[in-house]
Amino acid sequence: MKGIFNPDAKVQAIAVAGGRPCLMVDDFLLDPQAWVARAVAFHAHFSTPRGNAYPGRELPLPEQVTQALAEAMRPWFKQYFGVRRVLDANGRLSLLTRQTEQLEPRQWICHRDRLRVAPGRIALASVLYLFQDESLGGTSLYRPRQDAAFTDRLVHDSCTMSPADFAGKYALRQRYMTGPNAYFEEVLSLPAKWNRLLLYDGMVFHSGNIRHPERLCDDPQNGRLSLNGFFTGRLSAT
Repeated sequence: MKGIFNPDAKVQAIAVAGGRPCLMVDDFLLDPQAWVARAVAFHAHFSTPRGNAYPGRELPLPEQVTQALAEAMRPWFKQYFGVRRVLDANGRLSLLTRQTEQLEPRQWICHRDRLRVAPGRIALASVLYLFQDESLGGTSLYRPRQDAAFTDRLVHDSCTMSPADFAGKYALRQRYMTGPNAYFEEVLSLPAKWNRLLLYDGMVFHSGNIRHPERLCDDPQNGRLSLNGFFTGRLSAT
């Protein structure tokens, strides 16, 4: 799929405390508006996800698109994350739509894309902003303040407890996470920008930085539309 990705995109590697870097790539697509048009054309096919906690609606992308996305980023996978081989890739167009009062407990806190990754492998995630209104929010990365056992219990409870019980146990409110709290410290926050891609370790806790949920809408032309990629790679031997 030649002619989609910008060979002159601006790449910046940003250090993440205690972990792998986050890449910020500006002007990633040659024609980002074409992807907004695609989302408009297929808007009726967006659906609420069943397998993850994304607070909105999603449209899975064809395999050839995600494979092309992985191929475009392959040099960065190798240079910045030590990936020897990409094992799988999938992607989707995503439209964040839920208002604050619609959020489930697992959407009140940051998250990881996988529960675990096999030794010698890495899970990578990317988000490409396809909206002009930067106030709709970028992305923040977090690090747990407590040990792994406590953090695992917190995440488990967020998926299984009622909103009232979860709020009572952890003293958290029904809202998008927009900064540090008693359980996570913010290690990096990057603003949204039209046609900006972020690429980072999917096992790092992260969350959309949604400070104006009242501006979210189910409209690909005006809402918080993004193209999200998820990849598993085999690491080079060290």
